[in-house]
Amino acid sequence: MKKMILANHLLVTSIIVIAAFSACKKQINKTDLPSKSEIVVAARNVYVNATGVCDYTFNEAAVTAAGYTKQFEDNFDTDLSKWNVWTGGAFNNELQYYQTGNMEIQNGNLVITARKETVTGVTNPFDATQKTFNYTSGRIECKTNISASAATPKVRIVARVKLASGYGMWPAFWSYGDPWPTQGEIDIIEARGQEPFKYQTNYFYGRAANRNLVKNQVGFITSSVDLTTCYHVYEMIWSQNSLTSLLDGNVIETKTGGYIPNLFGKTERIVLNLAVGGNFFSNLTPALITTGSMYVDFVKVFTSN
Repeated sequence: MKKMILANHLLVTSIIVIAAFSACKKQINKTDLPSKSEIVVAARNVYVNATGVCDYTFNEAAVTAAGYTKQFEDNFDTDLSKWNVWTGGAFNNELQYYQTGNMEIQNGNLVITARKETVTGVTNPFDATQKTFNYTSGRIECKTNISASAATPKVRIVARVKLASGYGMWPAFWSYGDPWPTQGEIDIIEARGQEPFKYQTNYFYGRAANRNLVKNQVGFITSSVDLTTCYHVYEMIWSQNSLTSLLDGNVIETKTGGYIPNLFGKTERIVLNLAVGGNFFSNLTPALITTGSMYVDFVKVFTSN
């Protein structure tokens, strides 16, 4: 992809850069890079210090009073009937095999648990080649789609989550559409279990399948409190020209520019998953992996005109 910088009204020559991997559905290969005619308008990565509140209570009344209407809700009181369960491996060199057995409803919470165990199954849902996995975990995708569009210009995605701890754990709360990344991807949470005070936000977009055009849009969030020992509320407000992140009721970051306007009108689905290892980690030592659990109290989606 190319980076475009405007300085003193001069257009500086752009360069092609490979985008970083994320919790994305597809893996980017060298053959999938943008053509030289494609230009990326990129911002700088953002580093934010945020004030978290342990076991924060979401104020839904304040959200609806601000003009939002609730469109989706799952409090995980009964089952996972509002979700599709991913079965098989995934992408990004992750080590886990996703299966139903690693997810359960406990006391009004969805609990996704990664386990160290050897299983054989499909490489991923799109590749039936059999593969041996040394870890299992869980991933679900919402059956209800979301879209910031002319009909609903703002979409507010909310979840109350206790992140998984443990070296090599990769809990994530995000949304995407197919074919990736033509419908975009919005990463609300991506965290590393060995960094309990940190998480990341990001987004992706491309005009062709497997061709991401976005770079330097990562938000590196450092919380004042441990995100793995109690519940926190994570929100993303998706609008035509911005992606606004909130932690425990406070706005912590707003992304603008780049390809964010290209996401408007696209259709995505919400994902909750706990990956093990993968490209999200630098110099991962598999022998140090310690499995853990991700707890989700609820997921809600609101829209506003």
